[in-house]
Amino acid sequence: MAKYDDFKKKAKETFDTIADVSVDAYKTAEEKAKILAKKTKLRAGIVNDKATIRRLSVELGTTYYKLFKDNPGEEFEQLCLEISNAHERIADKESQIEELKNAAKQDI
Repeated sequence: MAKYDDFKKKAKETFDTIADVSVDAYKTAEEKAKILAKKTKLRAGIVNDKATIRRLSVELGTTYYKLFKDNPGEEFEQLCLEISNAHERIADKESQIEELKNAAKQDI
């Protein structure tokens, strides 16, 4: 009977140790998950803020171009010229597309 009691005592101590280790592992995993969630949230915030900067930078540039395209400052003259040239190329290509549409309608 003494051996059985010793076995029972050892088994209980082993189960208690396993339970303690399990609780510690759970707490560690929980803390790591909280840190990972916080880092993910912060990274998402950074991505959103960068998107805001890009959007506002484009809006700022567009507004500047609209206001000063005819008389930009010296440092912006080349950029405004390139934008104007790109607008002209777009208009030319859109015109060509319209011509192709009209030609296709006439062939039908």
